[in-house]
Amino acid sequence: MNYNKDISFYLRYNKDMKIEEAIEKFLEFIISELNYSQITKVDYENDLNIYKEYLKLNNLDYLNLTKQDIMNFMKYLESLKYTSKSVSRYLSTLRSFYNYLIEIKVIDNNIFKRIRNPKVAKKLPNYLNIVEIEEILDKEKEDNKKSIRNKCLFELLYSTGIRVSECSNIKLKDIDYNEHTIRVIGKGNKERIVYYGETLADILNKYLKIRKEFVKMENDYLFLNEKGMQMSRESIDYVLKKMNEKNGNKHSMSAHTLRHSFATHLLDNGADLKSVQELLGHENLETTEIYTHVSNARLRKVYLECHPNKNRK
Repeated sequence: MNYNKDISFYLRYNKDMKIEEAIEKFLEFIISELNYSQITKVDYENDLNIYKEYLKLNNLDYLNLTKQDIMNFMKYLESLKYTSKSVSRYLSTLRSFYNYLIEIKVIDNNIFKRIRNPKVAKKLPNYLNIVEIEEILDKEKEDNKKSIRNKCLFELLYSTGIRVSECSNIKLKDIDYNEHTIRVIGKGNKERIVYYGETLADILNKYLKIRKEFVKMENDYLFLNEKGMQMSRESIDYVLKKMNEKNGNKHSMSAHTLRHSFATHLLDNGADLKSVQELLGHENLETTEIYTHVSNARLRKVYLECHPNKNRK
């Protein structure tokens, strides 16, 4: 996080600032100065509110915490069945919050920098194979407007690998139909271009022809619900869940599953890791590297099942 901006814009708050005011100012800061998205703001706000309630329940002052206080907070999150990954996210939020408090002269040191994140077990992402992808698409017969929209939604997520929030926010003006590209806004309000092929182009054209049947009022979002409103992240995943159930799959499926499938299939077919990183919008290559483990696991399975000398001594 970059705090090297002219801080003279901000008031120099005193040591008596209430946590509610500090949180409010911090959320204003990440939107106005760091250009974070509203989605990120909501995530930060939820984390900080849970933290605030914990401090109140335990009669703790947010400006005078010990390392043990923070360790107890982490144990509290674990008692609520939060995963190591979720606890790490909370710590990241709180480090950012306390860095901000340093900048506005409320505190002198960030105690959260002394706290290590819990070890996060690397979990291989769930993904669909090509046959499963085709089976789900074949079940959508395109015999009504919802079926056409749902098939387009599924195909777009699989063809581009974008996040569900990015999909929800696509507007008609973001699509270049000649170049087969879509402009999406990812994490941290970062813009990138993703590509699609003829398969998606075909179903996208079909959907655009019947999209007007969803429209109840002027709305520029690509995917609309029955009320003519922008489809939310939750409604997109609900549609995918129902498509998966229709196909009789036992394992769960979400937009994230299709994102994992996109990355895994690209690597399986020879794409280089750096290109997949850019297409996914990952800031760090390490985030993308988990998909190489998926591909390696598949290759190992193929080898052990098929090579005649696999058990030779």
